[in-house]
Amino acid sequence: MTGLPLARRALAEFLGTGLLVAVVVGSGIMAAELSRDDGIRLLANSLATAGGLGVLILLFGPVSGAHLNPVVSLAAWALGRRDGTGLALGEVLVYVPVQLAGGLGGTVLAHLMFARPALQTAAHDRSAGHLLLGELVATAGLVALVFALSRQGRAHLAPAAVGAYIGAAYWFTSSTSFANPAVTLARSRTDTFAGIAPGSVPGFVAAQFAGAVLGCLLVAALYPRAARSAAPETPKRTVGA
Repeated sequence: MTGLPLARRALAEFLGTGLLVAVVVGSGIMAAELSRDDGIRLLANSLATAGGLGVLILLFGPVSGAHLNPVVSLAAWALGRRDGTGLALGEVLVYVPVQLAGGLGGTVLAHLMFARPALQTAAHDRSAGHLLLGELVATAGLVALVFALSRQGRAHLAPAAVGAYIGAAYWFTSSTSFANPAVTLARSRTDTFAGIAPGSVPGFVAAQFAGAVLGCLLVAALYPRAARSAAPETPKRTVGA
């Protein structure tokens, strides 16, 4: 694990998650203002998110690992217990709350940049079963990718690979790939293109945690040991959208 103070790493997770949500919500607002075509809106939203996520991993990865996602932090703890890498449970208990708070702060920031009320209640229902399956698939793939790269000793590819995956998952999953409980909660407080109704949040979060478990199982089956050349802190240099 990195030797940086936990407070500094927590600040990086707060800022990184907040900026990620600001990218998602802000680009959704801009896209909706510029076009009435849902396909163009989704394209703009996905491109901005994929690019922004890669930049955020580069910016915050050296400090906190740029998890920006509670399920990634929990997976780092679960997969790192055997060899003593990844996060300690106490660190997870710090990371997760600051990620959740940062996500809500990102919604506020996006709204203020577009002269909207700081917080809203989303009305976009996303409770259908096929959407939950999409979230499970999206999150399983994200977790599998992040920790496969880590265990291959190729975590330096995460900015491009994770950004590309999330950008693609916007299109190949029915849910448009939230894949992140902090982002999901934050998006419930924006009544814009990126919003999700509060009543749909529990189902999405449950699907994300189920997907994270599946992703961890895939990593354990395919890559039971970290690459010998990987640096000790490599499992922490991971991210999620």
